[in-house]
Amino acid sequence: MSSTLRITEIFYSLQGESRTVGLPTVFVRLTGCPLRCQYCDTAYAFTGGELHTLEHILADVAQYAARYICVTGGEPLAQPNCLPLLNALCNSGYQVSLETSGALDVSGVDPRVSKVIDLKTPGSGEVSRNLYSNMQMLGAGDQVKFVLCNREDYDWARFKLDEYTFSKSACEVLFSPSHGELEPRELAEWIIADNLPVRFQMQLHKYLWNDEPGH
Repeated sequence: MSSTLRITEIFYSLQGESRTVGLPTVFVRLTGCPLRCQYCDTAYAFTGGELHTLEHILADVAQYAARYICVTGGEPLAQPNCLPLLNALCNSGYQVSLETSGALDVSGVDPRVSKVIDLKTPGSGEVSRNLYSNMQMLGAGDQVKFVLCNREDYDWARFKLDEYTFSKSACEVLFSPSHGELEPRELAEWIIADNLPVRFQMQLHKYLWNDEPGH
């Protein structure tokens, strides 16, 4: 019997963040998430969705003839069949990224996948859910993202930079202002003042499409 996953949407757009920002990408948004971050912009993916077979998902993705695929949520790893989906996408020749909260174990993720792990800050309301053993699973193709709500979050993230010495794993670190909570310019000035080895990023899709579903 074919594997199935509950899917909220599959769509083609520009990647709005991470290392491949601005590149045309197919997004596969899985339904469901065990976290409730206070700034979440995809709460519509918490419930609902439709069951699709793995073959159906691959066929949907293939119609766009894209190079980049992003598996996201919700929290995609909340569905066990996310792992065979990632494997199948890699086998199909795509450059695959996984956007995950970091609250669930990433050790089973195909090593060809670029993991984008979102460490939850105090301002998210879900800092206690971070699974720090995931930090040992990071490699040169992976990324750690901090969504920052205020100065407290920034200082907390700086501490984590020192604690986990991400530079040794060669993974990229992303600092992003929580939209509507922290002024982007303020965060940029903090990063410059402290000469942090991080990439400042803003969510491109919020400025192009006002964060409408399907973009």
